[in-house]
Amino acid sequence: MENLFYEKDKKIPGIHHVTAIAGDPQRNVDFYTGLLGLRLVKLTVNFDDPGTYHLYYGDEAGRPGTILTFFPWPGARRGRRGNGQVATVSFSIPQGAMGYWQAQLKRHGVATGQPKSRFDEEALAFSDPDGLLLELVAHPAAESHAPWQEGPLPAARAIRGLHSVTLWSSHERTAALLAETLGFRPLPDAAGRSRFAATPDGPGALVDVIHRPDGEPGSGGAGTVHHVAWRTPDGAQQLAWRQTIGEQGLHVTPVMDRRYFHSIYFREPGGVLFEIATDPPGFTLDEPQAQLGTQLKLPPWLESRRAGIEQRLPPLDLPGKRVA
Repeated sequence: MENLFYEKDKKIPGIHHVTAIAGDPQRNVDFYTGLLGLRLVKLTVNFDDPGTYHLYYGDEAGRPGTILTFFPWPGARRGRRGNGQVATVSFSIPQGAMGYWQAQLKRHGVATGQPKSRFDEEALAFSDPDGLLLELVAHPAAESHAPWQEGPLPAARAIRGLHSVTLWSSHERTAALLAETLGFRPLPDAAGRSRFAATPDGPGALVDVIHRPDGEPGSGGAGTVHHVAWRTPDGAQQLAWRQTIGEQGLHVTPVMDRRYFHSIYFREPGGVLFEIATDPPGFTLDEPQAQLGTQLKLPPWLESRRAGIEQRLPPLDLPGKRVA
């Protein structure tokens, strides 16, 4: 009966996190904590390649729906944005904040165009130092998402978590998987994109798909997204999702322990790497909320290798602290 319950009632409330590839880690930290005012909520390593950092940025508590993470490899070659990728990562801002952000980006030498209207929003596109395409999206629902009150930027203007991701795909089954398998609600198309919404409407509840039947495939590297992770509330629902995805004929990994959440991975028909990640246990598992992101945290299975790992990692100047 329990399996039937989770199969019937499992849902994806939206984006858990997005993970991208960067080059220089210090430049990455400076851009996302300084210019964008996000909080570094976890400083750890890539569990599959502990010779590099894994940097997690989000709101003050690192809540699902606010998290953008990076694998920074110094000297990494640039990737190429294309089909089979998350092409754009969009952040949510209040409607009255667009002028502030235009000035903030200009002050730091970040090129932007003019805000563009779509749906009931204004979107301002720009790139991070590695070429990752970002957007700030001003929309009415942003006011209901709490800002980081103690952050470095004015709370009334601050980023309110993730707004959406935009997928580039040549495969019509990408949209079908989102709607028919993962349960996203199709919304009316606009500006050449199909939009899907999770329920309820929290941070990171939207995903856009741009169908590019003749588009070139992307290639991984600095400035590209590695994967997008969708939320699930617990391990039981995650196992139900694993069964459902396997029944679609897609290869899905076993459950993997990522310390702060558990994960399964699969590629959707258009080639984008999807993850389904549990909300718990969260980033306060190994450090209190007030101290998030201030120390290098390793999982128990890597702790015995700490000395060698720290020796290989480049030093980082964090806000108010130097690490390694």
